[in-house]
Amino acid sequence: MAEQKTGLDYTEENIRSLDWREHIRLRPGMYIGKLGDGSSPDDGIYVLMKEVVDNCIDEHTMGHGKHVDITIKDKVVTVRDYGRGIPLGKLVDVVSKMNTGAKYDSKAFQKSVGLNGVGTKAVNALSSAFRVTAYRDGRCRTAEFEKGILLKEHKEQPTTEENGTFVTFMPDETVFRNFHYVNEYLDNQFWNYCYLNAGLVINFNGKRYISKNGLMDLLQRKTNADEIRYPIIHLRGEDIELAFTHENQYGEEYYSFVNGQYTTQGGTHLAAFREAFVKTIREFYKKDYDAADIRGSICAAISVRVQEPVFESQTKTKLGSINVYENGPSMKNFINEFLARELDNFLHRNPATAESLKKRIEQNERERKELAGIKKLANERAKKANLHNKKLRDCKFHLNDEPAGKEKDVIIEKAKESTIFITEGDSASGSITKSRNVATQAVFSLRGKPLNAFGLTKKIVYENEEFNLLQHALNIEEGYEGLRYNNIIIATDADVDGMHIRLLLMTFFLQFFPDLVKNGHVYILETPLFRVRNKQETIYCYDETEKQTATRKLGSKPEITRFKGLGEISPEEFARFIGNDMRLQPVMLLPETHVQEVLEYFMGKNTPQRQDFIIDNLRVEVDLAEEVVV
Repeated sequence: MAEQKTGLDYTEENIRSLDWREHIRLRPGMYIGKLGDGSSPDDGIYVLMKEVVDNCIDEHTMGHGKHVDITIKDKVVTVRDYGRGIPLGKLVDVVSKMNTGAKYDSKAFQKSVGLNGVGTKAVNALSSAFRVTAYRDGRCRTAEFEKGILLKEHKEQPTTEENGTFVTFMPDETVFRNFHYVNEYLDNQFWNYCYLNAGLVINFNGKRYISKNGLMDLLQRKTNADEIRYPIIHLRGEDIELAFTHENQYGEEYYSFVNGQYTTQGGTHLAAFREAFVKTIREFYKKDYDAADIRGSICAAISVRVQEPVFESQTKTKLGSINVYENGPSMKNFINEFLARELDNFLHRNPATAESLKKRIEQNERERKELAGIKKLANERAKKANLHNKKLRDCKFHLNDEPAGKEKDVIIEKAKESTIFITEGDSASGSITKSRNVATQAVFSLRGKPLNAFGLTKKIVYENEEFNLLQHALNIEEGYEGLRYNNIIIATDADVDGMHIRLLLMTFFLQFFPDLVKNGHVYILETPLFRVRNKQETIYCYDETEKQTATRKLGSKPEITRFKGLGEISPEEFARFIGNDMRLQPVMLLPETHVQEVLEYFMGKNTPQRQDFIIDNLRVEVDLAEEVVV
């Protein structure tokens, strides 16, 4: 019998070598994580800017350049630092030749972030226009690129400009489709740079960022003075800085950094801090408190400086290094010894703070014991409810799966795409279920309007079936780190009832799991309100203005359909609205936001002020609140 052939023949013609720019453009996720449209803080457009600014920060850390000027106008980003400037003879190589840079020489950059020589090359390859100018000792040179291809290398010439580097780039709109910058994400990014680099000044579009007290300033911005249980504890040592306090809200909230890089997924340094904090507290109070009681309601920031850090992916969101220095102490021992010494001393010197901390821990202990019996019954009910068959249509990929093997980087970045849609009614959940990407998108179906959780204790999470099942679906019963989906998307109808369900769900998250919102995991799905079409073209419109524009474009009285609910959109149509062109509105807590005041305003007593606000913020035609940022 002749051998049956499947697929293509495997010959020399099948072997292909990609140059550096082709590989980046073919597999951008390996270099910058997910692409996105700017609605998430870890979307690619922010990573591109960060890669450029990181180089400026590294110059500042090495003692060169006290300020950085950044502008964004019409999607064009410019970054000017005042460091030493890229050596003119290597200008083109540094931004277009892989594994080229000064950071391999640890004498020049002892504790920088970018050690792989990839960052600016990825920016170059993924930009429709990229221009770099280096100013160095009265001379300058410029190079211009398009999608990583060198267009022109200008001759070296004299200049009166200060030393430094000037980069201008425009993210490629064929890669980052329909992208936009969210000012709140940029604001956080620039503040973090300043908190971690005392004295650094960042000027962005006319706004000035500077911090004098480092992580103390960060926590003051992230917490509310009326909600913390004791003054922020701020500890500094060589290559380590800590700040923390306990609040009145639920959950654990952490901000972790390595060499000035915000490690959104934590890593060995954060794990070491959480463990060492528990150990130090137990030894100080001479009592074996439960770890959950010690850390419950904590808000903490930790920054470490590591020699040649190893991250678990190119986007540097999780630290993998186990040692602080080459042949030096382990991360675990380094942080444990620091806390055992500095925190113990602080608590002995500040008995009032030590007493307040103890009371917070004991309150957590009482609440946990009160909930123990209720949680057991709730877990049994969740199993009987057959969650995964009736309420949750799961996806094949889970955020808490442990990646391994050669595809580790890809798997880690793919985790950022894991999504759960929370929707109302069988028709809406049915449309999403039929049109979703089964690999990464799950659907949780609500039964009617959820309970208004404002002012209730966590006991209600277990007693209320909907809340209990939602908590289990998200896998957050034991803490935020168990979250199974990176993106939690509220998908409700664009009417008064849909808006009310949104508010009830946001109240649930803010009341019991505020860290989900604070860490940028909760979104509102925007779906089109109108379909305008003729025989040649169909246009989907998200508001009245877009509808009018589409009507004028198509002319001759096109057919106009008003979608009153998600269930009216066919699965075939819905697929495009939750795919590459999905529009998301992030639910964000601004630094100055007082959570309890916001919840009181929206979900408390029906005051005239609240009624006026809702009326003023309704779109007349669709009865939909315009602002989701709370």
